[in-house]
Amino acid sequence: MKMLCVFCGSAEGSSPKYLEMARSLGEFMAQNNIGLVYGGATIGVMGAVADAVLSTGGVVIGIIPKTLVNYEIAHPGLTELHIVEGMHERKKMMYDKSHAFLSLPGGMGTLDEMFEILTWSQLKLHEKPMFIYNFQGFYDSLLEYLRHANKEGFIKPAHMELLQELKDSASLKAKIGSL
Repeated sequence: MKMLCVFCGSAEGSSPKYLEMARSLGEFMAQNNIGLVYGGATIGVMGAVADAVLSTGGVVIGIIPKTLVNYEIAHPGLTELHIVEGMHERKKMMYDKSHAFLSLPGGMGTLDEMFEILTWSQLKLHEKPMFIYNFQGFYDSLLEYLRHANKEGFIKPAHMELLQELKDSASLKAKIGSL
């Protein structure tokens, strides 16, 4: 079974469309025998993806630091729940258990996890695929920043190709389904 690490928000966002998107992705993953590795919470976009994978009969591995067990409410119904010491151990374990990475809408934690894995790829520490789902333009500004940094000589052209943008549900399902 291929395992997809999903970085996403522990918040729900300002519109129900984020949770709907997360549920749809989770169902698709389980239906296509793709397991989920994620941050281990019951809340927000994170919880919606996990619950959808589980309710569709899929495998979910959650990895949560001790300090977030009560804050993000550790999910009690996962296939596996790993409670780790801190964020560095969490990210390392997420990396070890995953075949690919996907960033959904989220906040600073989502960006932290995505950029660390992206940096590891830039440094040639791994060659696992990395995707960013630009759901309804959520990441337009971030992607524009990356293009600007490239244009200004701070990100090499080859490194721009490390993070693959997925613009719609069809491209998301095509890439994730072909893992």
